[in-house]
Amino acid sequence: MIPEAKKSAVARALREAFGVTEFEDIRTLTAGLSPAHVFRIVVRGCPYLLRVVMDTGAAAGPGRGDQTNHYACMKLGAEAGIAPRVWYTSTEDRVSITDFVEARPLPRTEALARLPLTLRALHALPPFSKPKNTISPDAFIRRFQDAKILPESETAELFERYARVTSVYPRDTDMVSCHNDLKPENILFDGDRVWLVDWEAAFLNDRYFDLAIVANFIVTNEAEEETYLRTYFGEPAGEYRLARFYLMRQTMHMLGAIVFMLIGSAGKPIESNAKAPAFRDFHDGIWAGDISLAGNEAKLQYALVHMNQLLENMRTVRFQDALRIVSDRHASA
Repeated sequence: MIPEAKKSAVARALREAFGVTEFEDIRTLTAGLSPAHVFRIVVRGCPYLLRVVMDTGAAAGPGRGDQTNHYACMKLGAEAGIAPRVWYTSTEDRVSITDFVEARPLPRTEALARLPLTLRALHALPPFSKPKNTISPDAFIRRFQDAKILPESETAELFERYARVTSVYPRDTDMVSCHNDLKPENILFDGDRVWLVDWEAAFLNDRYFDLAIVANFIVTNEAEEETYLRTYFGEPAGEYRLARFYLMRQTMHMLGAIVFMLIGSAGKPIESNAKAPAFRDFHDGIWAGDISLAGNEAKLQYALVHMNQLLENMRTVRFQDALRIVSDRHASA
């Protein structure tokens, strides 16, 4: 199972971490979309997670290129008790070994109580590095428009309304150490504690980015939203935080729509009359592990789920109020 080119590197990792050169058992793990090779191995009767990155180029994206930042952020998370223990890393070999978490189901209501505290601990970590190469939502939008995946007549309202978000949302403020990829397969529950895994996308970012990603899966109404933010901040969120959080959620819907549509369509036009599932039903399915985004059809469905939800949200009074609150705060500042 271990790629031939990496067998010596893995043997070196086992020797340095555990004083052995072989494992007793190995199983490939297939969850997630990373191109890295991920295995559950057993050494001296204990399970561990072995991760092997093959790509030696500088291409951006999960599982590729330099792993220095990935390993540094992962170790900080482990020291804070929110990531599994790190036994070995090698930036040269692109190999890491951590504790293996036997994941159990995390009910959404329990996640609503636990995850805000996990995010608070994450965002309190020493500042991560800033990303060397960033691609803004605006860049993704331009790429999407240039690809002409959907007719302009069907996206005009979407981009026109979203432009109001970008015109008022403060950039490069309230920056903290963020994971940036908190999909359900990267949030593991062992029956006692929550663990965050796969730290490759971690860097310094707007705190509301992580909060908005997680909220897609566990926050279902405004009352839960207030509970979620109150638990995270340790006090009532207040008008401004609620408004800023709401606008970031719209940014995440936009990113989800255009990124998954670009990937799922391979950059080619698609049928514009496709029917999408309801936002809540689709996310509940992902959270429960019943829906996988591995296939292109699922990616396109997910893109439409986000697009429809974004349009629905941007037609509400709350959207107008959030724009006003955030704009007024920063205009006065």
